[in-house]
Amino acid sequence: MKRASRLSDAVLADLPATWGRPDYDRGQPCGVVHLGTGAFHRAHQAWYFDALTAAGHRGWMIRGASLRSADVAQAMNPQDGLFTMLVCDDGQETAQVVGSVREVLFAPDNPAALVRALADPAVALVTLTVTEKGYCLNPVTCALRKDDPAVAADIANIAAPQTAPGYLVAGLAARRAEGTAPFTVLSCDNLPENGQRTRAAVIALAAAIDPALAQWIAAEVAFPSSMVDRIVPATTPDDRDNFESAAGWRDEALVKTEPFAQWVVEDWFCNRKPALDAVGVTFTRDVSGWERAKLRLLNGAHSAIAYLGGLAGHTHVHHAMAAPGFGALIDALWDEAGSTLDPVEGFDPAAYRAQLRARFANGALMHRTHQIAMDGSQKLPQRWLRTIQDYRKAGRGVPPALTLALAGWMRWQGGRDDAGASFVVDDPLAAELAAALARAGGDSAAQVRSLLSIGAIFGDALPADAEFVAALTRSYIAIAEHGAGASVRAFAATRS
Repeated sequence: MKRASRLSDAVLADLPATWGRPDYDRGQPCGVVHLGTGAFHRAHQAWYFDALTAAGHRGWMIRGASLRSADVAQAMNPQDGLFTMLVCDDGQETAQVVGSVREVLFAPDNPAALVRALADPAVALVTLTVTEKGYCLNPVTCALRKDDPAVAADIANIAAPQTAPGYLVAGLAARRAEGTAPFTVLSCDNLPENGQRTRAAVIALAAAIDPALAQWIAAEVAFPSSMVDRIVPATTPDDRDNFESAAGWRDEALVKTEPFAQWVVEDWFCNRKPALDAVGVTFTRDVSGWERAKLRLLNGAHSAIAYLGGLAGHTHVHHAMAAPGFGALIDALWDEAGSTLDPVEGFDPAAYRAQLRARFANGALMHRTHQIAMDGSQKLPQRWLRTIQDYRKAGRGVPPALTLALAGWMRWQGGRDDAGASFVVDDPLAAELAAALARAGGDSAAQVRSLLSIGAIFGDALPADAEFVAALTRSYIAIAEHGAGASVRAFAATRS
């Protein structure tokens, strides 16, 4: 069968009149470099900058960069950086072609090209979606992992960086040497105080290379924090094929998302500031409350659904949410997490929870539990562990829903679901986690203790909390003996 024409500038005029499309000058300067041009960036930050540029604000086109895989560059560059965003709601789907990305560099092929892009005086802002592990920080101590091979390589040769902090240091070093004002560095990853963490990683790496550069970065560069919120499931080959059949155009960079989108940004910039508030972004003096609420309510619930739902055989989030017991589990988790949150001006927890329930039930998204389950060792501290510690410090006892969720994550490391089907544990610490289970043999209590001994995830406080460890072990044994699905149903029965 003949393949349909590929999306590109040349075919924009032929797209259906009902589609949104860029009608602005796409040749204007790139004011943004983005590290990590994955699906989330395309459906979130690129969409916001598309709206900003369409509203007449010039100089905010994006030059993207992929640091690990050439797939996105190979998908987007033949399409002139264009991609289609499908907004999926139950029973409804709308299409918009987003034009804010000029091109995507594949950094490993030519590190110098990305450093030159970062040094371009037209660039005022660098944004990042490189996932939690991309910052090369210990998830417990937040210190730069100088023993990481890629970080060590950056220290030895910053002219050819390998990590996101390395590229930021190299780009800022080039600007300092050339007398160019620094760019603002804006993290858009799900990390608490993500601006401060990015700043810490960059300054620590710079200090290992050139202390004077580190001092200049500390004094001159802004690292605002931000909170991003939009559910963006992975696009499958079937999604692309179905879109081609329906639309008559091939789009290798297609993304799917939900109607809801939110971006809250700390108002701290050291270069030109994009007027993103004109297109719905919230600028604020303090993002921390928003960050904490989103991490503990949305992301914490998502991870619980991913591990317990995935073990129970539910492929997608909406299937898990419709299964017996899961609604009660998530309500209980929200109660526990919500009790650890301080009030935030403009944030309504009850309304947010209602929105989340509706968003999780959106079957059109087909959001896979296994996608959410990736890189759990990097996500646990900010999504669950600090919540559990805060709950304990408040004297509320052991939080049962969060404890069951953590037991589900532990059971996930065995790589088999309730039905005995095997799966790959996709995690940067997968080998260490598997070794911890192997050391414990078949003893469930020993397995819990062995996993808790991994300091890079759990630190010291929770493993030393005997009451918590006992409750966690009971939940883990229940899942091992009866399955995650039955354990969730049993949990819900105690809540009725």
